[in-house]
This record gives sequence, C-alpha cells and structure tokens, in this order.
Amino acid sequence: MPHLVFAPLIPTGLLWLLAGVTLVMLGLALWRGLAGWLLRSFALGALLAALAGPSLQSEERQALSDIVLVLVDDSASQGLGERGAQSRAALQRIESRVAALENTELRVRRIGDGAENTGTLAMNAMAGLLAEVPRSRVAGVILISDGRVHDLEMRPDLPAPFHLLLTGEEQDWDRRLVVKNAPAFAIIGEEFRLELMVEDQGRVPASAPAYAELTIAVDAEEPQSYTVPVNEPLELPVTLPHGGLNVLQFEIAATPGELTARNNSAVVQINGVRDRLRVLLVSGEPHAGERVWRNLLKSDASVDLVHFTILRPPEKQDGVPVDELSLIAFPTRELFVEKIEEFDLIIFDRYRMRGILPMSYIDNVVRYIRNGGTVLVASGPEFGAVDSLYRSPLAEVLPVAPTAQVVEGGFRPKITELGQRHPVTEGLEKFAPLAAEGDEPGWGRWFRILEVEKFSGQTVMEGPDGMPLLVLDRVDEGRIAVLTSDHAWLWGRGYEGGGPQLELLRRLAHWMLKEPDLEEEALTATASGNVLTITRRTVGETPPGPVTLTAPDGSVTSHDMRQLSAGKYQLIWEAPATGLYRLDQGDLTRVIGIGPASPKEFEQTIADGTALLAPKPGASGAWGSLTRLEPGLPELRLVAQGRPASGRGWIGLTPREAYVTLELRQAALLPGWAWLMLAAGLAIAAWLIEGRRGAKR
Repeated sequence: MPHLVFAPLIPTGLLWLLAGVTLVMLGLALWRGLAGWLLRSFALGALLAALAGPSLQSEERQALSDIVLVLVDDSASQGLGERGAQSRAALQRIESRVAALENTELRVRRIGDGAENTGTLAMNAMAGLLAEVPRSRVAGVILISDGRVHDLEMRPDLPAPFHLLLTGEEQDWDRRLVVKNAPAFAIIGEEFRLELMVEDQGRVPASAPAYAELTIAVDAEEPQSYTVPVNEPLELPVTLPHGGLNVLQFEIAATPGELTARNNSAVVQINGVRDRLRVLLVSGEPHAGERVWRNLLKSDASVDLVHFTILRPPEKQDGVPVDELSLIAFPTRELFVEKIEEFDLIIFDRYRMRGILPMSYIDNVVRYIRNGGTVLVASGPEFGAVDSLYRSPLAEVLPVAPTAQVVEGGFRPKITELGQRHPVTEGLEKFAPLAAEGDEPGWGRWFRILEVEKFSGQTVMEGPDGMPLLVLDRVDEGRIAVLTSDHAWLWGRGYEGGGPQLELLRRLAHWMLKEPDLEEEALTATASGNVLTITRRTVGETPPGPVTLTAPDGSVTSHDMRQLSAGKYQLIWEAPATGLYRLDQGDLTRVIGIGPASPKEFEQTIADGTALLAPKPGASGAWGSLTRLEPGLPELRLVAQGRPASGRGWIGLTPREAYVTLELRQAALLPGWAWLMLAAGLAIAAWLIEGRRGAKR
C-alpha cells in the first residue's frame, strides 16, 4: 500500500520556523477578526506543503519463509534406553508438521560427542546454526536431547521461542563409580589416599542393593575384590609399586536395572617418582677417583649421599690416639644392620676386607641384594688381592671372579654389541668428544683394568682384547654391577676430551633402581589422543614377535612392529575406541588407558533439563519450555508474538512475516506548479473576500 513520505526542499529547522511564523500570523488575523483568514491559512499551508516535498511511495515486497531450527542430540548418552527411538519419532513429527505449514522451512543440525571428551556442546551448535540464518526469520528453536549439555555458559540470546523435547524416562536410575582426587604424580613407596565413591542417581528402586562389589587392579596384576557401601565416600590407601606409569583400574559389578554399566569403571594413571635417591658410598682408601664419585653424586640435588672413606687401616700402627683417628666413628652397625634397607644404592669404591666390616655384615648386604637392593662395585687392583670383596660372602652374588692380573696401559672403553642394545649404554657414542687432528676418535683413554672371569650377567662395556669392563647382573629381586677399572675419574677430569661419566652413572643408577625406561626387556606404551605408540626394547638378537592388543570390548588383534634401532621396535596404532587396552608380547604385559574409562557423557546419565532451562544471569523466568517425550509427542501450533508459546501437549512457533523489498517506487504528490497555483488561487480568493467586505463598510 502506498504511503506518504517527505523530502523537504529546505532545511527541516527552517521549515518548522516558517510553520511557526505562519501560525502566529494566523492567530493575529483571527484575533483582529480579519476576513479571509481561513483562505490565507490554506494558502500558506499549501506553500509549506510544497516546501516539505510530499510524495507517495509504494513497495513491491516478496514474503520470506519462516525458519524452524531443530538440533538433535546424537551424543553417546542418547544411546541409552529408548532415547534414540524417542528422538527419531520426535524429529519425524516435527518434519511432517513443518512440511504442512505454509511458507515455513526446517533446518536440522545433529550434535555428536565433543572432541577430547568435552561432552555435548549443544549451545555452540545452536549459536553456529543461528549465525547461518537471518534472526528475523527464526520462528522457533527446538532441541531434542536428554538435557545433559556441557556448555551452558554459551547459551545464546534467541529471537524466538525455545523448546526442549526431553528424552529418557522418569523411572531411570543409574549407579556409577567416581574417583574424586587422582594425582598425576606420586612418590614411590609413600602412601597417599584416593577418594572414591559409588553413587546412585535418579529414582533408585528400593530393591537396589546398598553395597557394591569393587574390584581393584594395578597394571596387569590379578585384581582384588572388596564389598563397599553405596553413596558413602571411601578413602583408599595406595602405594605405587614402581617408577614410571602405574595404571590403577577400579570397577564395580553391574546392578540389574541400572541405566548403563559404562560408568561402572575408572582408570587412574599415575606416574611414580622417587623423592630422594639414598646412596651409601664406602671408599676403601683415598684415591684420585674418590672425589669424582663424590662430586658426581653431590651434584644431583635429588641424591642423599652418605660417604665414608677408610683413611687408616686397622693394621697400621703409628701411635696416633684412637680418639683422633676420625671426626666421627664409622657407624657400621647402624648402616649395615639397622638402616641398610633404607638405601637405594650401595657403592663399594675400591673397598678391601680389612676387618672393619664383619662377614655377618656382608651377609646382610647379600640379603639386601636378594631382597631387591642394588650394589655397584667400582674395583681397582685390590679386587684381585687376598683381601678382596670377592673373598667375602658377596662372592655368591658377584657376576665376575678376579684373576689377580692387572693390565696397565692406555685403552679406550668400548660399548659391546650387547651394550648397543642395552638401555644403560645405548647411544652413549653421541657423547664422544670431537677428536683432534691425528687422534683416534672416541672417548678419553683409561690406563688400568683388572682381568676378571665372567660367569653370569651382561657385559655392556669392554676394555682391551674384549676384557669385561662393565658387567650388569640380576640376583633374585636385586641387581649388581661391577666396574673393573678405577680410572673412570679420567672422564670426569676431561682427560683427552673425557667421556660420558655423568650420563653413564645416571643410567646405571636408574637401571639398578628398576626404572621402567631402562629395563632391558620392556614393553611400553604412550597415548596421544586415540593414537597409541607402543615401544619394545630387547637385548635379544632375534626380533620380538607381534604384539597382541585386547580392546575394551574384548576384541583381540595382532600387529608386527618395525625396528627403529638395535634392540628397539615400535608400533604406532590408532585405537578405534576409548577405554583400557591390554598389550601382550611373549611374557611381557602392559595396560594403558586411552581417553577416560568413563567419558563425560556418562558422568550424569539421568535425563534432566533443569540446568538448561534455568534463567540466564540477570534475567527472570525460564529460558525456554520443557516437554517430556515419554508421555507422547507434542503438537506444533502457531502463536502470535508475545503469547504463551507452550502448553499441555503442544509447543508453539511464532510467525515472523519477514519479507524482502524487490522494488521501491516514489512519485510527487503534486507538481510544483500545481502547488503554486493552489496557493495563488487561495490568496486571491482571500483578497477578494476582504475587498468586498471592506466596500460594504
């Protein structure tokens, strides 16, 4: 329909000023009773109207369709019970009803699980869908979901009614296992507490048991079962058994009638670290390498070092009073009887059996090794003498026997073929210094080595003519290492470029402390997202067989590993699903969790839209309407703007009547000459009337 618009020929302010002057003049004429004032007012009005530039404007419009936005929750929690069937039926009803409406179209967006276990991001999806369409055309927004949305803080402002069609059943209930505080790191051997709780949600039937069977397993060990109460916090004392990654698995038995068993398990992965490395260093006599050993151990802030040096052997008679022989007495009983188990590593540095340590104390050292302790024997020429440690009970756990032959002369330590694959010496060649012109490349030379006969253990370094230089061995639960030269200190002093003394000692200590990364035969795995990197280390010459993977659903697959270097193999595998995977290769077993054992979608499984429909901050009233799908599917109605948009068994859409202007036409109300003639005619008529009335007078 055409409508009147104005385009003034003069500034609007001046036009209003002229209109004001005109009204004052007309008022004066009326007050004085002048004849023809009415016609004069019409004339002036015509002139003002001409200056205002009136014109008729008409538009050609095209009506735009209303848009109904529907978001369908296809996350994992929607697969519980009858929720999937309820969602499909509701979507079909909406599609058929919207198709029957005139000038209305439907936009559907499906929402899956968020990346990296972020849950259902329905509000982000809603904001994205709103950004794709003009807000003036949105007649309604419908979300078909169980109401468990994990980005409520992102709720957008809506231009139309919002409706939540809630799936699920009012009688649903579920039982889940919750781990409340799981540290990423813990100290090996020190107890800490995990807080657990078996929690019931929803309408729990009276027949549900008040106790649950809780199963606990560490790594690949046999699980242990306990009966625990429901809905009560539990404190579980835990002590990590080893360094590196420790996988703790918790699971409760499924209860008949509960909604799902997906949240009945939990996996906690904790890295075990050592608080302090307690080292006992006993030097049999002062020598050039003693200070190097001490400096190396003291340079590490994580090492607690107890060091004793026997400065004066008992057989030496020089008249020095006994109370002046040392600053403190050598606490042999305290160290080798009472507190020997507290040490992580014992180093005998060129030690001789001179009667200071009784044979019973050496027996304690042997028991210490067999029970899991570690001993390093850094020997020199004394190792082949009559007072050698080999002439003590320690001989039953030593991997070598001295021949009493000492070889003097320069030689460069070498890594054996086995040592190339052993984690203690693997890759140490990269620490070799740059050789000067004319020099043989490699580490600095040593000048003395003790000839020994090896009858057990692994030789990872050798001297001249293949003589064993560093021998590693396992004894029951413990480990022992023998270094057959006392010239390692030359590396620490940088002689001829030195060598990797610090790195070698660090690796040796960590191997003796059973760090998983330095095990000769080890199967390790790390997870990044759903990509699993499996590494196998072996000192064997033959490649290991395929690795067997057992998925959370029980399916088993086997995969070959590719060789990275000598004794090191790797497999990169993309896991099809989250959960706990078991790895087996020969007699090695490892477990690792990919993603959470109980995803965010299963933390809260009972359908509930309370949080979603709560008023936004600073607003009053609910954010939208809620209709349960369990009683039946709702009807769709058209309601006017501002009217109630939902009721019993129905939800409403608001027609927006949006349009687009195709053509705009505008024509002057009268041409300029017509306005001028109209004003002139009215002025002349007023003058004639005034003239006649004056003649009569």
